Amino acid sequence: MSGKTVSSAILLLVIGNALALISDVFIKLLEPGAPVFQFAFLRCALTLLFLLPLWKQINHRKLFEGGRAHFVRAHIHLGGILCMIVALGALPLATANAIFYAAPVLVMVLSVLVFREQLTTLSVVAVISGFLGIIVILRPMEFNWGAIAALGSAAALAINALMVRKLPSDQSTVHKLFLTYLMVLPASAVLMLVEGAEWDSSILVSALGSSLFILGYNVTVLLAYKQVDANQVTSAEYTGLIWAVAIGWIWFGEVPDAWFVLGSTMIVVPLILIGLQHRRKARAESHYIADSEYHGASG
Repeated sequence: MSGKTVSSAILLLVIGNALALISDVFIKLLEPGAPVFQFAFLRCALTLLFLLPLWKQINHRKLFEGGRAHFVRAHIHLGGILCMIVALGALPLATANAIFYAAPVLVMVLSVLVFREQLTTLSVVAVISGFLGIIVILRPMEFNWGAIAALGSAAALAINALMVRKLPSDQSTVHKLFLTYLMVLPASAVLMLVEGAEWDSSILVSALGSSLFILGYNVTVLLAYKQVDANQVTSAEYTGLIWAVAIGWIWFGEVPDAWFVLGSTMIVVPLILIGLQHRRKARAESHYIADSEYHGASG
């Protein structure tokens, strides 16, 4: 599974999203009332530790290049982790993940507000359908702190996705991940100390599992997108919702209702259609270029 073909890249993304869901399961298995800040610190510290063997992929001479953007992005990421912990503890696994998938919708909205980008008709439909889908899943009468936290996590994912444009383009993914967890470590340590919770060895196990599997997800994404255009395979990312439903149903006995199915469809289907539209456009452009080169050579 090198990721060098479309089929292998899709398989990598399917496996990667399963790994991400296992990471979520480790969070969901935390005991009620478990110290959130202690878990967040341990997960960040362990992820940083796991990245150390990949030190050669980091540009040591320009280690802190783009430091200001990295610093802001890292602390938004920390906020997203904290929101995710609260959301997964309060909501069914599939429901929380369905709301997390609002992140691409928020990216489209923020790209218009921040970068003045123009949305296509299908993108506008995706934005409207996505927000309505969130309302359908949550329903106002079930809106609680878990739902707010899930939306906060989605917002953090969206902002971080946009802030990638502010980072040095020649930095490797490992370099960016390393700086994120290095810069967030002091703040997470301070929050843990302020929390003042007693040491809990079970949290260490959960943090270890969560950080290991989410790093596995990042590696599969890196391999998948390294050799293949994102628009060819990005729709495979939404298999994560299938994994969430399956694991939530089998492991936690969380049976999705009709509202969840309808809302998830409203969020995910327009995003998949956008991916397919981009794929068709890319193929058309490649055929046009090929035809132009052929006619130019024959002329």
